[in-house]
Amino acid sequence: MTTFDKPQSDNLLLKPIRSVGIVGYGAYIPQYRLPASEVARVWSGGKAALPIKEKSVPGLDEDVATMSIEAARNAIARAEINPQQLRAIWVGSESHPYAVKPTSTIVAESLGATPNIQAGDWEFACKAGTEAMVAAIGFVGSAMADYAMAIGMDTAQGRPGDALEYTAGAGGAAFIIGPATNSLAIIEHTYSYVTDTPDFFRRQYQKYPEHAQRFTGDPAYFKHITNAAKTLLEASQTKPQDYRYAVFHQPNSKFPQKVAAELGFTKEQIAAGLLVTNIGNTYAGSAIIGLTAILDIAEPGDRILMVSFGSGAGSDAFSVVVTDKINPRRDLALKTQDYITRRIPIDYATYARLRGKIVMK
Repeated sequence: MTTFDKPQSDNLLLKPIRSVGIVGYGAYIPQYRLPASEVARVWSGGKAALPIKEKSVPGLDEDVATMSIEAARNAIARAEINPQQLRAIWVGSESHPYAVKPTSTIVAESLGATPNIQAGDWEFACKAGTEAMVAAIGFVGSAMADYAMAIGMDTAQGRPGDALEYTAGAGGAAFIIGPATNSLAIIEHTYSYVTDTPDFFRRQYQKYPEHAQRFTGDPAYFKHITNAAKTLLEASQTKPQDYRYAVFHQPNSKFPQKVAAELGFTKEQIAAGLLVTNIGNTYAGSAIIGLTAILDIAEPGDRILMVSFGSGAGSDAFSVVVTDKINPRRDLALKTQDYITRRIPIDYATYARLRGKIVMK
């Protein structure tokens, strides 16, 4: 049996050969909002504890493909590139509209990026979007391409009456990865921490996902995010004080605040990213949509830590430094706060209709 030496901590970071960064970014959030109090009214007589204020809900004509296109258009606007310059479009989601047909080809065709492009769909629960980002960093960082797009997008899921129904929102973000010389924010390095922890799953033909109740917190969420963040900090020889902002996966408002405090980050450092808890857990878009909210206000020189989490389970950690190219280009598309502010409250009956929870045979 062959024995391999365990990598030293400074060799664990994923660093591209060519320096790369975020050339363009964009978010998209549906305008419909279901108050958590409405879920409690229907299923618990209004007596349940409310983990968030409300969640975003896609309309009848919205799915992962249409929402990805909107976020992608915002990213292209900020990148100021021709879609034909993209050499890859990858869409991460756990609610792709088709079981057998890629979402990525629909997005690529709608953007005018076909046919000279690589496309594919990614899955890793809530970190499918950051998984696509890491692949895009490698794709561009190896000089195989100059520009690649990574998207994390999901629709609201949750069994009627289940705890997930309070927090399972919809939306996400798109990022164009390109050369550092044209980047709004340079990606210094990434690190991924993965184990087989079955805390959340959905088998084929099963309509709603199952979750392992309290175990989704520990050993799932907290173990993976903490280890990913600590390893990146130690290997890069940085401390929480070296970061202006931090954003962690947000299945609810309590988890990211708890993990931030344990890692030594202040409430001020995570406040901007926490704004997106107002729309619920956007699954594959949860951490990255928080990053878009931060990029909307960050200044040149600010360093950002982003750590995602995907059930199953794993976390991707990123260290990002904002450049002076951010100011003239961030106003070229709608900001994340614009989407959060644009809202239409709905009741539970409307939500049930929009999400296909009423089935008539």
